[in-house]
Amino acid sequence: MRRKSQEIYVGKVAIGGENPISVQSMTNTDTRNTVNTIMQVLELEKAGCDIVRVAIPDSEAAEALKKIRQEVNIPIIADIHFDHRLALNAIKNGADGLRINPGNIGSKDKIREVVLACKDKKIPIRIGVNSGSIKREIIEKYKGVNENSMVYSALEHIRILEDLNYNNIKVSLKATDIAMTVSAYKKAAEVIDYPFHIGITESGTPWAGTIKSSVGIGSLLLMGIGDTIRVSLTGEPVEEVRVGKQILRALGLLKDKIEIISCPTCGRTQIDLIDLANKVEERIGNISKPIKVAIMGCAVNGPGEAREADLGIAGGIGSGLIFKKGEIIKKVDEDKLLDELIKEIDKL
Repeated sequence: MRRKSQEIYVGKVAIGGENPISVQSMTNTDTRNTVNTIMQVLELEKAGCDIVRVAIPDSEAAEALKKIRQEVNIPIIADIHFDHRLALNAIKNGADGLRINPGNIGSKDKIREVVLACKDKKIPIRIGVNSGSIKREIIEKYKGVNENSMVYSALEHIRILEDLNYNNIKVSLKATDIAMTVSAYKKAAEVIDYPFHIGITESGTPWAGTIKSSVGIGSLLLMGIGDTIRVSLTGEPVEEVRVGKQILRALGLLKDKIEIISCPTCGRTQIDLIDLANKVEERIGNISKPIKVAIMGCAVNGPGEAREADLGIAGGIGSGLIFKKGEIIKKVDEDKLLDELIKEIDKL
C-alpha cells in the first residue's frame, strides 16, 4: 500500500496523495546559456520528463529563468544554495518550485521573505537533505551520518517553515549508500506526511548508476514510499528520465508502453532470439498500449511460461510460433516473425 502524503503542485504537476509518481531530472547546462538550456529541457520533455531542475548559482542564472520559462512546457525548479536573494529573483522570473534548505539561507527575516514570496505565487519548497550536507552539530548529536541525523536535519528545516505557517513542502533524504537512504525514508515516513522526492544521490555512471538507482528507488517504491523520483547519473539527463520511467514500468506503476518479456536464451534456442528481441523492442518502442509481449527462445519456455503475455513468439528451427494468452494461433517462418507479430499487436 502506498504511503499517504499531502498533495502539492509544482506548476500543473500534482505530487503526493494518489497522483501518479512523477519523473524528474536536472539540466547539466549552464543555466545562463539559455539556448542550450532550453534545448536540453525540450529534449527532456520529449523523453517524458515531468519536472526539471536547473542550477541557479548567481543572479544572471536567475534572470535567465524568465526566457527559459517562456520556451518550455514542463515545470522548472530552481536549485539554490545559501543566498535568499537568488530565491526571490528565481520566483520573480517564473520558477515553479524551489529546492532550498531554509536553515542555510540566513536570518529568520530572510527566510520569511522567501516564504512570503512562495505563498504569493503558490510555489512549493523542496527540503533536500543529502548525507554529505548535514550540520556538524547534528552529526555529533546522532553519532555520525546515518538515518537519524538525516531525518533530524529534515525535521529541523521543516520546523523553520512550519513556524512561518508554510506547509507547501516536499522532502528528500538522499545518500549514495542505498541502505542508509532506504532506512532514512522509512524512518521519516513515520513522522512526516509531506510528499517524498526519492533517489540515490551520486549513484554513478549510466551503467553502474542505473543498477544502483534501480535497487534503491525500486526498494522504496515497493514499500509504498515515494511520490516523485530522480535517477542521478553521471551522463546525459535524458538517460535519467529513460531509466526512471523504466523503473516505474517494471514495478507496474506506469503502463504507457508495451512491456516486453524475453527469455535469456540457452542451448535449446534455434533462432537468433537476441537480434529478434532487439528488433521487436525497436519496432514497438513508441506504441502506447498497456500490453505484454513475450519473445521466447523455444516451445519449452514459450506459450507455457509466458502465458500471462497478451502476445508472444516461441522460436523453433527456422520458424516460430505466435501465441496469444498462451494459446498458439499460427506458425510462421523465422524471417516473417517480426512482421506477423506487429500485425497481431495492431489488432489489439
